[in-house]
Amino acid sequence: MGRRLVPLTLDNLQDLPERCRACVFWELDPVSGEAAVKAGKSELEKEAWISAVLLEWGSCGRVVYVDDVPVGFVLYAPPAYVPRSTAFPTSPVSPDAVQLITGLIVPGYQGQGLGRVMVQTVAKDVLRRGFKAIEAFGDGRAEEFGCVLPADHLLAVGFKTVRPHPRHPRLRLELRTTLSWKEDVEMALDRLLGVVQKEPALRPL
Repeated sequence: MGRRLVPLTLDNLQDLPERCRACVFWELDPVSGEAAVKAGKSELEKEAWISAVLLEWGSCGRVVYVDDVPVGFVLYAPPAYVPRSTAFPTSPVSPDAVQLITGLIVPGYQGQGLGRVMVQTVAKDVLRRGFKAIEAFGDGRAEEFGCVLPADHLLAVGFKTVRPHPRHPRLRLELRTTLSWKEDVEMALDRLLGVVQKEPALRPL
């Protein structure tokens, strides 16, 4: 089984699940996002966002392939590039953290260690750029799945609540607490990205 992990660019954006390619929930503020969807321009806005982040900050995602078939992705960026985050009651994301925006390992490829490979790359990238943690907004309504990561799954894999809220708590995963961070982070985000088959934490957007 050949595995490849490559940075997300405009060239391989089409390899994301269809709904994710045109989703601008995080990339635009609520008003602009709704306008883009109504105008049928959400996919163009997604491309523009990725292009801008690539030019100004660098790689903001990874796509994983198995035998040249795209089977998963993860998207992350500093909060300054995630307009929707300011609309949350528990914002802002800490300045020393990168926001985990969304991610997915498609059904049929979970439980094969692909999430771990992706997470190793993301964690190393985040640390290399001088950030100390990964933060995410959680969805406190466990029965609903969408663009916001389920809070109970984030807590279950090692995130800690830094600002509580009944619907959208903000959670944080430290990356440099001890020399053993690597294994802990890999295991935690491994599960979050859907490697645990019983309860995949993320669903297609």
